[in-house]
Amino acid sequence: QVQLVESGGGLVQPGGSLRLSCAASGSIFRIVASAWYRQAPGKQRELVASITLGGTTNYADSVKGRFTISRDNAKNSVYLQADNLKPEDTAVYYCNANIERSAFFPGRDYWGQGTQVTVSS
Repeated sequence: QVQLVESGGGLVQPGGSLRLSCAASGSIFRIVASAWYRQAPGKQRELVASITLGGTTNYADSVKGRFTISRDNAKNSVYLQADNLKPEDTAVYYCNANIERSAFFPGRDYWGQGTQVTVSS
């Protein structure tokens, strides 16, 4: 079994920063790609940032220049550094990872339980 556990959410004032962490545990051969999504009340879940095994990153236009995704392959972890936060960044943030459990089978997607980020004065 594989689990993703997020941490680091909370309440922050506009202009502030947060660092979200996501740790994968269980029977893991390799994490192929990781991503952060978010879902605000009444809105669809949207991709915030993604990172491949090779380190190639991709960002939503709304967070470019403010958010940075990174990964630590040795710790099976992915991070999201969120700077200059705005009220419109308020959402539940979800970690997503495509994980191979062995070298003989393709990876599948796993999701964390979500962590709340609230940006308000």
